[in-house]
Amino acid sequence: MSAIEPQRRAPPSTGELGLVLTGGGARGAYQVGVLRWIARRFPGLRIPILTGVSAGAVNVVKIAAHHGTFPQAVDELSALWQELTPDDIFRVGAGTLGFSAVRWGLRLISGGIVRPPELRAVLDTGPLRSFLQEALVEVDGTIPGIEYNLERGVLRACAIIATSYTTGQTVAFVEGRNVTPWKRPQRRTALTNLSVDHVMASSALPIFFPAIRVGDQWYGDGGIRLVAPLSPALHLGADRVLAISTRYHRSQAESDTPMIAGYPPPAQVLGLLMNAVFLDLVDQDVLRLERLNELLETLPPEERGGLRPIALFVVRPSRDLGRLAAEFEPQLPHAFRFMTRGLGTQETRSPDILSMLMFQHDYLSRLMEIGEADAEKRADQLVEFLTPSVDATTQEKEA
Repeated sequence: MSAIEPQRRAPPSTGELGLVLTGGGARGAYQVGVLRWIARRFPGLRIPILTGVSAGAVNVVKIAAHHGTFPQAVDELSALWQELTPDDIFRVGAGTLGFSAVRWGLRLISGGIVRPPELRAVLDTGPLRSFLQEALVEVDGTIPGIEYNLERGVLRACAIIATSYTTGQTVAFVEGRNVTPWKRPQRRTALTNLSVDHVMASSALPIFFPAIRVGDQWYGDGGIRLVAPLSPALHLGADRVLAISTRYHRSQAESDTPMIAGYPPPAQVLGLLMNAVFLDLVDQDVLRLERLNELLETLPPEERGGLRPIALFVVRPSRDLGRLAAEFEPQLPHAFRFMTRGLGTQETRSPDILSMLMFQHDYLSRLMEIGEADAEKRADQLVEFLTPSVDATTQEKEA
C-alpha cells in the first residue's frame, strides 16, 4: 500500500478524534509537515485525544500544552523543528564522542569488570533536556499548558508511551479528564502530570540515548515492545483515529532490491532492528483494526460484545526517508559523521539508522515538505475524514 492509496476504514463518524504519532527520531519532522497542511486547511480543527511515542511524544505534548489554536500550535512546533541541529539533541564534539567510545571499549574488552562511571549510552542527550524544558515550558517538573487545556475543555487526554527497563512493561503515561486506567499483558497505564522526564523517557532510543529515571524505574523508548500502537487512543475514547507513520512502505520491486553488497554492516543490521521494533508494528496494528472493523460491520450492534468500529486514516511517507538521509549526510558535524560512517552508513543504500539520528535542519525541512506534499495528495480523503472535528463556530466565522 503506497502513501497515496486510500486506507480501508470504517465509515466516517462524528465521534472523538484521536491523533496517533509514531516514533522514528528525526523522522518526526515528517509528521510536522503533515500537520502543517492539516492546520492550514482546518484552522478550526479540534483533536481532543493525543498519543505519541518517541519523537511523536514530543510533537503531541507540544500541541497538548499550547494555549492557542491548532494552527498556532503547529506553527510553533514547525519552527522548533526547523531550528534544530544535532547540537540541540546530543553533544557531538570529537572529545565527547571519543571519550564515550573509549569507555564502551574498556567495558567490552574487560568483560564488564571495568565499569566506567555513567556509562549509559553512546550519546549524551543533555542538550535535548534543556531544549525540551524551554520548548514545552516546564515549570516545577510539570507542563502546566496541558492542565490548562484540560480545564478549558479543548483537550480530553494526552498519552505518551515509554518502556520500563526495570520491569519490561510498556507504560502509557496519561494526563487527562475522566480517564479509566487499563491493563493488558505487559502493558499498563500510569495517570500522572506529564513532564519533560516522561518525554525524554519515551524518546530514549536504545543504546544511543540513555535511559531516564521516572519515579523508581528506568525507562526507554516507548516503541520497544508496543505491539498495539493504536490501542492507547482507543482506550482513551477515540472513535476516529488519524495516525501519522514515519515508515515508508516499499513496493515489492523495492523490497526485492538488495540494500547492500556483501556482508551487512552494523548500520544495516541496526536499521532493520529499529524498523522492526519501532515502525513495522504500526502497519500490523492497522491491519488488525481494519479486519476487526470489517467483522463488526457484519454484526448488529447488540452482538458486538461492546466493541465498536473505528474510523481510521493513516498517512505514510511517499519517499524512503532512509535513502533520503544519505543525500544530507555530508552536512553532518564531522565527529558525528565519522562515528556513523564507522557503523557502515555509506555501505547501505538506505541507512535507516542514520535517518533517525539526522537532526540536521536541511534534512528536517525536507521531511516537512514531503509531509505537506503527501497530505496534499490525499486532500479529498483528509477533508472527508476530518470535517466532523472542525469547530462549527470557526467555520461560521470563516464563511
